[in-house]
Amino acid sequence: MNQLLQPKQKVKTVTSNMDCEVEKFLGGGGQGEVYRADLNGAKVALKWYYPAQATENQKTALEALIKKGSPSDRFLWPIDLTTSKDIPAFGYIMGLREPQHKNIVDLMKGRTNPTFFALATTGMQLAHNFLLLHSNGLCYCDISFGNVFFDPITGDILICDNDNVGIDGLAPISVLGTPRFMAPEIVRREALPSTRTDLFSLSVLLFYMMMIHHPLEGAREASIKCLDAPAMNKLYGTEPLFIFDPDDDSNHPIKGYHDNALTYWNIYPTFLKNLFIQSFTQGIRDPINGRVRESEWRKAMVRLRDSIIICQHCGSENFYDEEVLKNSGKLNSCWQCRKDFQIPPRIRIDKRIVMLNSNTKLYPHHVDRDKRYDFSTPVAEIARHPQNPNIWGLRNISSEKWNTTGKDGLLKDIEPGKSVTLTNETKINFGKAEGEIRS
Repeated sequence: MNQLLQPKQKVKTVTSNMDCEVEKFLGGGGQGEVYRADLNGAKVALKWYYPAQATENQKTALEALIKKGSPSDRFLWPIDLTTSKDIPAFGYIMGLREPQHKNIVDLMKGRTNPTFFALATTGMQLAHNFLLLHSNGLCYCDISFGNVFFDPITGDILICDNDNVGIDGLAPISVLGTPRFMAPEIVRREALPSTRTDLFSLSVLLFYMMMIHHPLEGAREASIKCLDAPAMNKLYGTEPLFIFDPDDDSNHPIKGYHDNALTYWNIYPTFLKNLFIQSFTQGIRDPINGRVRESEWRKAMVRLRDSIIICQHCGSENFYDEEVLKNSGKLNSCWQCRKDFQIPPRIRIDKRIVMLNSNTKLYPHHVDRDKRYDFSTPVAEIARHPQNPNIWGLRNISSEKWNTTGKDGLLKDIEPGKSVTLTNETKINFGKAEGEIRS
């Protein structure tokens, strides 16, 4: 394959007029090729367009994105245009993806196996950052596997290919999205990409991540002999039907063929499944009012992290499900070892419940109403008693003093570095929120 650029070749940044030296070819796509490059000692990614794609409209769009700036550091946003008098077309530089970040395709193919905590973190960050993008009046246009990377250990994300981001309602006609991720109204050619269609694509991506399966591929897809363009148009555009639609089971997953969907759907708590049901029932029928917002997904993903219970028999992650507990009086058995597991102590802070596993940490998000979705530095962690390993406590690792009240009514101060024992009905005043431990 003939590459557009060769190692040691140099191009110029337009704004800063600096030399950018090509180091290594990283990959190519439909619009151009991406290289690792050196910009005055800093390692960057350089995208260079194929001549046919290097249009004035593309250049104008890039200039607007560079001027507007990135919504957050999770986007590998265009930093500066690049040109060369010796090489046709133009390009731009952006941040370089760290090697620990994997493609969502790696998850789908089983090449990486993140924890549920890491997956929920990825989902939370995706929802949060697309909310930031949409709040700036922009739409991504092409949310899909190929444009999102995540760290399977931490769940931290990077969003790439941001050169096709457009103004909401004025998205570029050349980019309609990726098959299987496009909203049904785009498949039917009734709409162009917008924040509204982004919401559908985000829901598809989250379902794929959580269930390792597509939300519309059930019995109907299995019955199709040739998945050609007319068949795909019907499946994803004119007659889309959620595989877990509560009112129509004609597209239900088939055992032995859609086992990922059947297995994972039963693992997750009711509140998350309800959001997916809304996304692919109301969200299909009513694109204007029925789709799940980014803020709703963000809230749900944090709740999902807080709901994790570690099975004491096999160490697998399970979920606390209030609806199941209310209806049946007990949680489902562990999905992995099929044994009943013990619910750990938990803390209710305002309306939120956090499971207190041995590795649980609380963040400003949990204890400060003014710092929602701040997970920068933990303020509390679960710790064992130094003399009695059977006694567990919540250690204050913040810089603020807490007050606690036990069942005896006695008030105690918990200074930074000290712990409060996980005793039933103990109340903790964190300063801007109060929690109560249940065991």
